[in-house]
Amino acid sequence: MINPLQNLLAERGVLMADGATGTNLFAAGLQTGDAPELWNIDHPDRITTLHQSFIDAGSDIILTNTFGGTSYRLNLHNAGHRVKELNVAAAQIAKQCAEKAGKKVLVAGSMGPTGEILEPNGPVSIDQARLAFKEQAEALKEGGVDILWIETISSAEEIEAAVLGCADVGLPIVYTVSIDTNGRTMMGLTAADTVRISTSLNTHISAVGTNCGVGASEVVAAVLNLAAASDTLGVKPALVAKANCGIPEYIDGKVVYNGTPELMAKYAQLSIDAGANIIGGCCGTSPEHLKAMRKAIDEHNKAQAPELTDIESVLGEVSTGAKAQLAGDLSVAGGSASGRGSRVSKRRRKSSSD
Repeated sequence: MINPLQNLLAERGVLMADGATGTNLFAAGLQTGDAPELWNIDHPDRITTLHQSFIDAGSDIILTNTFGGTSYRLNLHNAGHRVKELNVAAAQIAKQCAEKAGKKVLVAGSMGPTGEILEPNGPVSIDQARLAFKEQAEALKEGGVDILWIETISSAEEIEAAVLGCADVGLPIVYTVSIDTNGRTMMGLTAADTVRISTSLNTHISAVGTNCGVGASEVVAAVLNLAAASDTLGVKPALVAKANCGIPEYIDGKVVYNGTPELMAKYAQLSIDAGANIIGGCCGTSPEHLKAMRKAIDEHNKAQAPELTDIESVLGEVSTGAKAQLAGDLSVAGGSASGRGSRVSKRRRKSSSD
């Protein structure tokens, strides 16, 4: 299988992904509680404008407007029957923008969590979730995406369901977790767990990483921990950093992220030094931030991995749990004990065709 992500990484060394979808669509008129995915049909011009702004800012990878594109998430908006329609449309919009870019730009099919709690902690089975992810993945492929990009995941079970749902589609797979609870995901996964899971699914994973979370400093610390785990396990996936733009603040009735373009530029360079190959922005990251990040990436020569003091002096405090992991101590708690660890079902196989 030709892997366009690996090919572009080999050509450019470090790739810049895009910025925030939701934050920027709110600025374009999306209302709280609305499904962004419906805009792929209702307002395709606004989605085109967003993708184009990311490309103009220098992104090498753009993510489709399909974060909530599984039937589970779309059911909340009475649109669960429109999975194929909305995902195909999103992929086609992004692909059209990429093809006009004047350089190679990859389109990644964004696949967010189902919003459900999976067994053994919840009522939805891994197989049920797998089928939902497979349905979305097939639609994204039909629309023309280059990569399947699973993001903002918290549990081992949902990583398994998503990866197995994507496995038969025949596209490169990336997954990222949201580390937001003292160095762990909400369901207790560490950066090391995140990498370890990638070795247990009998499916090639092109890249793993972290997105969203609680700020750029925590993301850089997570990348250091991802890199250390990769070395220990003897695996070399590309590493993804997609941090929120600073810390959210509630101002004049709106959530505003306090990260400046200068801060995000420094975050991009520290991420490279920590070992990230793919760097972008999550919540709050605008095209203006991306332009600063693009310049910083292009001008930076990778240096030695940053020390904790370097990260905190530039980007802000790192949580106690992440600090402990940097020191090799995984005993510091954070997240749900019931979901902790890298449990992957004994089925650990590619999904069969359905």
